[in-house]
Amino acid sequence: MTKPQSKQTKKIQFHILNRLVISFVISIVGSVCVNNILIMTASKISDGLEWHWLLNFFPYVITPIFILIFTFTFLIATRKIVRDLVSLEQGLQFISEGHLDYRVAVNRQDELGRVATNINLMTEQLQQQIMKERELEKSKMDLITGISHDLRTPLTSIIGYIELLRTNSFQDEAEYTRFVENTYNKATHLKKLLDDLFEYTRLTSVDTQLDLRKIDLFQLLDQMLFEFEPLAMENGIHIEKDIGDSPMMTYIDSDKMARSIDNLLMNALKYSFKPGTIHIRMAMQPAHVIIEVENKGTPLTPEQMDKLFDRFYKVDYSRSSEGIQSGSGLGLSIARNIAELHHGTLTLQHEDNVFKFRLRLPSGIR
Repeated sequence: MTKPQSKQTKKIQFHILNRLVISFVISIVGSVCVNNILIMTASKISDGLEWHWLLNFFPYVITPIFILIFTFTFLIATRKIVRDLVSLEQGLQFISEGHLDYRVAVNRQDELGRVATNINLMTEQLQQQIMKERELEKSKMDLITGISHDLRTPLTSIIGYIELLRTNSFQDEAEYTRFVENTYNKATHLKKLLDDLFEYTRLTSVDTQLDLRKIDLFQLLDQMLFEFEPLAMENGIHIEKDIGDSPMMTYIDSDKMARSIDNLLMNALKYSFKPGTIHIRMAMQPAHVIIEVENKGTPLTPEQMDKLFDRFYKVDYSRSSEGIQSGSGLGLSIARNIAELHHGTLTLQHEDNVFKFRLRLPSGIR
């Protein structure tokens, strides 16, 4: 038993003992007074009626009188405690039946009051835990639904093209080549979806570990933009970069950070006006490195803004580029998770048709 528990036990014992002592004292005084009154009354009756045996009867009366007064006094003294204990018992019974919105009334400031407060706290925590488990279950169902929906489309296309190839349902070699190319593209898209799902699952695991190393973030970003520019040009997008020209050393997991930045670039490419421009900026602050990806696109509604970083959420396909495969709806969620694993943030500033994603990373993380 810990010291706080021992102290509370002694307080409860003291309260009960205190009521016993009070009841005992009142019972002694009361029984003596009642007994004296009865003796005086009986003495007068005995003298008048010559019932001398009546006085000899009273020594046997004082004990029952004491017991009656003690019992009555103790019940009165402990009535409030008993009532509150019954209230606690009824409240616990009601809560155990599943009524987690019920709260026990706290009418005391002593140990029983603290018991009532703790019961309410326990009920609230249990209610929150059940809600969390329900949200987790719903999240699992949403995950299964999202996976099924995203994987079914390319898989159906792959099966369709393979069936056409298997049954020789093509007119010439050019159509045969087109079927094979489409099958390969759909298979690549399916692999990308599975990679996103696998990456998201890893990032949201409690066992996720970062491989932190001292990396030149300028060199990493410059190389990524060099590889990204040809794809951007194919889609009518011009890249404007303002990332400086000097090393920016920081401790990051380069593979995961490259994944986060790539997701931001691909998101900007998909949802930019065509032709258009994507601006990439990077700056070193005293304690942080800031990377911004800015583009112009179709404005979002407040509801879309609230859901933009949710997993499997995809804005209307009409905003996406032709020729660019639709994603899994995990890109921005993965990017944000990677930022948060680095104790950073990923936010969006949206005004009219301008979208500015800001990746903020501690420069000295270890």
